[in-house]
Amino acid sequence: MKKFEEKTIHSEPIFKGKVISLKVDDVILPNGKESKREIVNHPGAVAIIPITDEGKIILVEQYRKALERSIIEIPAGKLEKGESPEHTARRELEEETGYGCHELTYLQTFATSPGFADEVIHLYVAKQLYTIDVKAELDEDEFVSLMEVSLQEAEEMVKEQKIYDAKTAFAVLWMKLQEQK
Repeated sequence: MKKFEEKTIHSEPIFKGKVISLKVDDVILPNGKESKREIVNHPGAVAIIPITDEGKIILVEQYRKALERSIIEIPAGKLEKGESPEHTARRELEEETGYGCHELTYLQTFATSPGFADEVIHLYVAKQLYTIDVKAELDEDEFVSLMEVSLQEAEEMVKEQKIYDAKTAFAVLWMKLQEQK
């Protein structure tokens, strides 16, 4: 048994959408009492820290409806069925930035919102970037603008809450730690 495991006794699907599904689980808590858990299922995603030869980070700005605002992020996207995280990372890098990379390094996988969702993000660093001759198409509902920024500029964006999501803040922290080595 896992420490503090909650045993599911019943699961009820509530919603199945294009990207996510929602279910409500009845669980037995470690103390023997019953409770309910609302859980969002997500296929998982990748995020890429693209670093230019000059040491700048390529970021994308896009509108996020759930937040009702535009934010600046590292390129990212959801895993397609049957697609490996590395393949998704290369595809999303090309689609969102118009760059490919000769060096793609896996960093780690982390949970985005473990209190209610099973989504994980597989994080990669892309180096030795090159421009794609025939740029891959963005998804039809995706609109982004690109920027190249220094680590110091990215840190300012975190302070100003222009960088507002955890995966990008994590990327900036990772870059900062690399600089200190």
